Amino acid sequence: MTWFRMRRRVAARLRSRETPRATATATVQRLAVLLEAGIPAPRAWEFVAEAGDETACAVAAAAPGQSVGDVLRDRPDPWPEVALAWRVSETVGARLAPSLRRFADALRDAQDTRDDVDVALADPAATARMLAWLPLVALALAFALGFDVAQALTQPAGIASAVVGVLLMLAARRWTARLVAKAQPPPGLPGLQADVVAIALSGGVSTDRALAVVAGAGGGDAEASTIEVLDLSTRAGAPAAELLRASATDERRRARTDGRLRAARLSSRLLLPMGVCTLPAFLALGVGPMLLSVLSGALPVFAAP
Repeated sequence: MTWFRMRRRVAARLRSRETPRATATATVQRLAVLLEAGIPAPRAWEFVAEAGDETACAVAAAAPGQSVGDVLRDRPDPWPEVALAWRVSETVGARLAPSLRRFADALRDAQDTRDDVDVALADPAATARMLAWLPLVALALAFALGFDVAQALTQPAGIASAVVGVLLMLAARRWTARLVAKAQPPPGLPGLQADVVAIALSGGVSTDRALAVVAGAGGGDAEASTIEVLDLSTRAGAPAAELLRASATDERRRARTDGRLRAARLSSRLLLPMGVCTLPAFLALGVGPMLLSVLSGALPVFAAP
Protein backbone atom coordinates (compact mmCIF):
# COMPACT_ATOMS: atom_id res chain seq x y z
CA MET A 1 0.00 0.00 0.00
CA THR A 2 2.88 2.34 0.71
CA TRP A 3 4.06 2.08 -2.89
CA PHE A 4 0.66 2.96 -4.34
CA ARG A 5 0.14 5.85 -1.93
CA MET A 6 3.57 7.19 -2.90
CA ARG A 7 2.74 6.89 -6.59
CA ARG A 8 -0.53 8.79 -6.07
CA ARG A 9 1.30 11.47 -4.09
CA VAL A 10 3.86 11.90 -6.88
CA ALA A 11 1.08 12.05 -9.49
CA ALA A 12 -0.74 14.71 -7.45
CA ARG A 13 2.40 16.83 -7.27
CA LEU A 14 2.90 16.50 -11.02
CA ARG A 15 -0.70 17.56 -11.70
CA SER A 16 -0.39 20.58 -9.41
CA ARG A 17 2.80 21.64 -11.20
CA GLU A 18 1.23 21.22 -14.63
CA THR A 19 -1.93 23.22 -13.90
CA PRO A 20 -0.63 26.82 -14.38
CA ARG A 21 1.03 26.09 -17.72
CA ALA A 22 -1.87 23.99 -18.98
CA THR A 23 -4.36 26.67 -17.90
CA ALA A 24 -2.33 29.39 -19.62
CA THR A 25 -2.21 27.35 -22.82
CA ALA A 26 -6.00 26.93 -22.83
CA THR A 27 -6.52 30.64 -22.14
CA VAL A 28 -4.22 31.72 -24.96
CA GLN A 29 -5.99 29.33 -27.31
CA ARG A 30 -9.40 30.77 -26.37
CA LEU A 31 -8.14 34.31 -26.88
CA ALA A 32 -6.86 33.39 -30.33
CA VAL A 33 -10.24 31.95 -31.31
CA LEU A 34 -12.10 35.01 -30.04
CA LEU A 35 -9.76 37.40 -31.82
CA GLU A 36 -10.11 35.44 -35.06
CA ALA A 37 -13.88 35.86 -34.70
CA GLY A 38 -13.38 39.64 -34.87
CA ILE A 39 -13.82 40.39 -31.18
CA PRO A 40 -11.60 43.26 -29.96
CA ALA A 41 -8.82 42.27 -27.58
CA PRO A 42 -10.25 44.05 -24.48
CA ARG A 43 -13.64 42.41 -24.97
CA ALA A 44 -12.00 39.02 -25.58
CA TRP A 45 -10.21 39.27 -22.23
CA GLU A 46 -13.55 40.13 -20.58
CA PHE A 47 -15.19 37.05 -22.08
CA VAL A 48 -12.40 34.82 -20.78
CA ALA A 49 -12.55 36.55 -17.39
CA GLU A 50 -16.26 35.75 -17.14
CA ALA A 51 -15.29 32.07 -17.22
CA GLY A 52 -13.26 32.58 -14.02
CA ASP A 53 -9.73 32.70 -15.39
CA GLU A 54 -7.55 34.55 -12.83
CA THR A 55 -5.14 36.06 -15.32
CA ALA A 56 -7.96 37.26 -17.57
CA CYS A 57 -9.63 38.81 -14.52
CA ALA A 58 -6.38 40.63 -13.72
CA VAL A 59 -6.15 41.96 -17.28
CA ALA A 60 -9.81 43.00 -17.35
CA ALA A 61 -9.41 44.79 -14.00
CA ALA A 62 -6.18 46.56 -14.97
CA ALA A 63 -5.95 50.29 -14.46
CA PRO A 64 -6.58 52.53 -17.48
CA GLY A 65 -3.40 52.99 -19.46
CA GLN A 66 -1.77 49.82 -18.14
CA SER A 67 -0.84 47.59 -21.05
CA VAL A 68 -1.75 43.92 -21.26
CA GLY A 69 1.91 43.01 -21.53
CA ASP A 70 2.69 44.70 -18.22
CA VAL A 71 -0.10 42.79 -16.47
CA LEU A 72 0.94 39.45 -17.94
CA ARG A 73 4.60 40.08 -17.09
CA ASP A 74 3.75 40.09 -13.37
CA ARG A 75 1.75 36.85 -13.52
CA PRO A 76 3.23 33.41 -12.70
CA ASP A 77 4.98 31.26 -15.29
CA PRO A 78 4.36 30.94 -18.23
CA TRP A 79 2.57 34.27 -18.55
CA PRO A 80 5.77 36.35 -18.80
CA GLU A 81 6.53 34.38 -21.97
CA VAL A 82 3.06 35.19 -23.31
CA ALA A 83 3.62 38.83 -22.32
CA LEU A 84 6.74 38.91 -24.46
CA ALA A 85 4.86 37.62 -27.50
CA TRP A 86 1.98 40.02 -26.84
CA ARG A 87 4.23 43.09 -26.55
CA VAL A 88 6.17 42.18 -29.68
CA SER A 89 2.97 41.60 -31.65
CA GLU A 90 1.47 44.93 -30.55
CA THR A 91 4.69 46.86 -31.23
CA VAL A 92 5.13 45.69 -34.83
CA GLY A 93 1.42 45.55 -35.61
CA ALA A 94 1.36 41.82 -36.25
CA ARG A 95 -2.02 40.11 -36.16
CA LEU A 96 -2.63 38.92 -32.60
CA ALA A 97 -4.87 35.97 -33.42
CA PRO A 98 -2.45 33.87 -35.53
CA SER A 99 0.44 34.90 -33.30
CA LEU A 100 -1.38 33.69 -30.19
CA ARG A 101 -2.52 30.51 -31.88
CA ARG A 102 1.04 29.60 -32.85
CA PHE A 103 2.25 30.55 -29.38
CA ALA A 104 -0.42 28.35 -27.80
CA ASP A 105 0.84 25.48 -29.94
CA ALA A 106 4.38 26.19 -28.68
CA LEU A 107 3.21 26.20 -25.06
CA ARG A 108 1.34 22.95 -25.59
CA ASP A 109 4.38 21.36 -27.20
CA ALA A 110 6.54 22.46 -24.28
CA GLN A 111 3.97 21.08 -21.84
CA ASP A 112 4.00 17.75 -23.68
CA THR A 113 7.77 17.69 -23.23
CA ARG A 114 7.42 18.28 -19.49
CA ASP A 115 4.72 15.62 -19.29
CA ASP A 116 6.98 13.05 -20.94
CA VAL A 117 9.84 13.87 -18.57
CA ASP A 118 7.59 13.85 -15.50
CA VAL A 119 6.13 10.47 -16.41
CA ALA A 120 9.61 9.06 -16.99
CA LEU A 121 10.81 10.46 -13.64
CA ALA A 122 7.81 9.27 -11.62
CA ASP A 123 8.88 5.63 -11.21
CA PRO A 124 12.56 6.12 -10.28
CA ALA A 125 11.74 9.04 -7.99
CA ALA A 126 9.01 7.12 -6.17
CA THR A 127 11.26 4.06 -5.85
CA ALA A 128 14.08 6.14 -4.38
CA ARG A 129 11.76 7.76 -1.85
CA MET A 130 10.37 4.40 -0.82
CA LEU A 131 13.82 2.88 -0.35
CA ALA A 132 14.86 5.87 1.74
CA TRP A 133 12.58 4.56 4.51
CA LEU A 134 14.12 1.09 4.43
CA PRO A 135 16.39 1.64 7.49
CA LEU A 136 13.43 2.65 9.65
CA VAL A 137 11.52 -0.39 8.41
CA ALA A 138 14.45 -2.56 9.54
CA LEU A 139 14.39 -0.89 12.96
CA ALA A 140 10.64 -1.47 13.31
CA LEU A 141 11.15 -5.11 12.27
CA ALA A 142 13.73 -5.54 15.01
CA PHE A 143 11.20 -4.26 17.56
CA ALA A 144 8.54 -6.56 16.15
CA LEU A 145 10.82 -9.60 16.44
CA GLY A 146 11.34 -8.86 20.12
CA PHE A 147 14.94 -7.66 20.13
CA ASP A 148 15.70 -5.27 22.97
CA VAL A 149 16.63 -2.51 20.58
CA ALA A 150 15.79 0.24 23.06
CA GLN A 151 18.39 -1.03 25.49
CA ALA A 152 20.93 -1.47 22.72
CA LEU A 153 20.40 2.14 21.60
CA THR A 154 21.21 3.42 25.08
CA GLN A 155 24.72 1.98 24.90
CA PRO A 156 27.54 4.10 23.41
CA ALA A 157 27.91 1.76 20.45
CA GLY A 158 24.15 1.78 19.90
CA ILE A 159 23.97 5.59 20.06
CA ALA A 160 26.81 5.87 17.58
CA SER A 161 25.12 3.36 15.28
CA ALA A 162 21.83 5.28 15.44
CA VAL A 163 23.50 8.64 14.76
CA VAL A 164 25.41 7.25 11.80
CA GLY A 165 22.24 5.64 10.44
CA VAL A 166 20.18 8.84 10.71
CA LEU A 167 22.93 10.92 9.10
CA LEU A 168 23.18 8.44 6.24
CA MET A 169 19.41 8.53 5.75
CA LEU A 170 19.42 12.33 5.58
CA ALA A 171 22.35 12.26 3.17
CA ALA A 172 20.55 9.74 0.96
CA ARG A 173 17.38 11.84 0.84
CA ARG A 174 19.29 15.02 0.02
CA TRP A 175 21.40 13.27 -2.61
CA THR A 176 18.32 11.72 -4.20
CA ALA A 177 16.49 15.06 -4.22
CA ARG A 178 19.43 16.73 -5.96
CA LEU A 179 19.61 14.01 -8.61
CA VAL A 180 15.87 14.27 -9.29
CA ALA A 181 16.08 18.08 -9.46
CA LYS A 182 18.95 17.93 -11.96
CA ALA A 183 16.93 15.58 -14.15
CA GLN A 184 14.05 18.07 -14.40
CA PRO A 185 13.73 20.08 -17.62
CA PRO A 186 15.13 23.62 -17.41
CA PRO A 187 12.65 26.46 -16.86
CA GLY A 188 11.37 28.50 -19.74
CA LEU A 189 10.02 27.75 -23.17
CA PRO A 190 12.54 26.18 -25.58
CA GLY A 191 12.75 28.17 -28.79
CA LEU A 192 11.06 31.20 -27.25
CA GLN A 193 13.27 33.81 -28.91
CA ALA A 194 12.94 32.21 -32.33
CA ASP A 195 9.15 32.23 -31.97
CA VAL A 196 8.89 35.88 -30.92
CA VAL A 197 11.32 37.04 -33.63
CA ALA A 198 9.12 35.19 -36.12
CA ILE A 199 6.11 37.06 -34.72
CA ALA A 200 7.96 40.35 -35.18
CA LEU A 201 8.89 39.50 -38.76
CA SER A 202 5.28 38.58 -39.52
CA GLY A 203 4.44 42.23 -38.85
CA GLY A 204 6.42 43.21 -41.94
CA VAL A 205 9.40 44.82 -40.18
CA SER A 206 13.02 44.32 -41.14
CA THR A 207 15.29 41.80 -39.44
CA ASP A 208 17.19 44.47 -37.52
CA ARG A 209 13.93 46.06 -36.37
CA ALA A 210 12.54 42.69 -35.31
CA LEU A 211 15.60 41.92 -33.20
CA ALA A 212 15.46 45.40 -31.64
CA VAL A 213 11.77 45.03 -30.78
CA VAL A 214 12.31 41.63 -29.20
CA ALA A 215 15.23 42.94 -27.14
CA GLY A 216 13.22 45.98 -26.06
CA ALA A 217 10.29 43.78 -25.03
CA GLY A 218 12.50 41.73 -22.72
CA GLY A 219 13.51 38.93 -25.04
CA GLY A 220 17.23 39.60 -24.65
CA ASP A 221 19.93 39.97 -27.25
CA ALA A 222 19.88 37.75 -30.30
CA GLU A 223 21.06 34.23 -29.54
CA ALA A 224 23.59 32.44 -31.71
CA SER A 225 20.95 30.02 -33.02
CA THR A 226 18.66 32.90 -34.00
CA ILE A 227 21.45 34.72 -35.84
CA GLU A 228 22.40 31.50 -37.63
CA VAL A 229 18.85 31.02 -38.90
CA LEU A 230 18.59 34.64 -40.02
CA ASP A 231 21.89 34.35 -41.89
CA LEU A 232 20.62 31.20 -43.60
CA SER A 233 17.45 33.02 -44.60
CA THR A 234 19.48 35.88 -46.10
CA ARG A 235 21.80 33.59 -48.08
CA ALA A 236 19.06 31.26 -49.33
CA GLY A 237 16.34 33.85 -49.84
CA ALA A 238 13.93 31.73 -47.77
CA PRO A 239 11.26 33.20 -45.46
CA ALA A 240 12.96 33.93 -42.15
CA ALA A 241 9.77 33.59 -40.09
CA GLU A 242 9.15 30.04 -41.29
CA LEU A 243 12.77 29.06 -40.71
CA LEU A 244 12.62 30.50 -37.18
CA ARG A 245 9.43 28.61 -36.36
CA ALA A 246 11.01 25.41 -37.67
CA SER A 247 14.08 26.11 -35.53
CA ALA A 248 11.90 26.66 -32.44
CA THR A 249 10.07 23.39 -33.08
CA ASP A 250 13.39 21.61 -33.43
CA GLU A 251 14.62 23.10 -30.13
CA ARG A 252 11.53 21.77 -28.35
CA ARG A 253 12.05 18.36 -29.93
CA ARG A 254 15.64 18.29 -28.69
CA ALA A 255 14.46 19.40 -25.24
CA ARG A 256 12.04 16.45 -25.16
CA THR A 257 14.78 14.01 -26.20
CA ASP A 258 17.22 15.43 -23.67
CA GLY A 259 14.60 15.18 -20.94
CA ARG A 260 13.94 11.54 -21.71
CA LEU A 261 17.67 10.80 -21.67
CA ARG A 262 18.06 12.53 -18.30
CA ALA A 263 15.18 10.50 -16.91
CA ALA A 264 16.67 7.27 -18.23
CA ARG A 265 20.06 8.06 -16.69
CA LEU A 266 18.40 8.92 -13.39
CA SER A 267 17.39 5.30 -12.81
CA SER A 268 21.02 4.18 -12.72
CA ARG A 269 22.30 7.25 -10.85
CA LEU A 270 19.81 6.67 -8.04
CA LEU A 271 21.67 3.45 -7.27
CA LEU A 272 24.57 5.55 -5.95
CA PRO A 273 22.80 7.03 -2.89
CA MET A 274 21.14 3.69 -2.28
CA GLY A 275 24.45 1.81 -2.23
CA VAL A 276 26.52 4.48 -0.50
CA CYS A 277 23.97 5.73 2.06
CA THR A 278 20.71 3.76 2.24
CA LEU A 279 22.14 0.26 2.62
CA PRO A 280 24.75 1.32 5.23
CA ALA A 281 21.94 3.14 7.08
CA PHE A 282 19.95 -0.10 6.98
CA LEU A 283 22.86 -1.90 8.61
CA ALA A 284 23.41 0.86 11.18
CA LEU A 285 19.78 1.27 12.22
CA GLY A 286 18.47 -2.25 11.70
CA VAL A 287 21.19 -4.88 11.88
CA GLY A 288 23.50 -3.02 14.29
CA PRO A 289 21.03 -2.71 17.20
CA MET A 290 19.96 -6.35 16.76
CA LEU A 291 23.56 -7.52 16.98
CA LEU A 292 24.17 -5.36 20.03
CA SER A 293 21.04 -6.78 21.61
CA VAL A 294 22.22 -10.34 21.02
CA LEU A 295 25.73 -9.58 22.26
CA SER A 296 24.30 -8.07 25.45
CA GLY A 297 22.62 -11.39 26.18
CA ALA A 298 19.05 -10.48 25.26
CA LEU A 299 17.17 -12.93 23.06
CA PRO A 300 14.25 -12.07 20.84
CA VAL A 301 10.81 -12.92 22.16
CA PHE A 302 10.19 -15.52 19.46
CA ALA A 303 13.38 -17.34 20.43
CA ALA A 304 12.75 -17.28 24.21
CA PRO A 305 12.00 -20.70 25.77
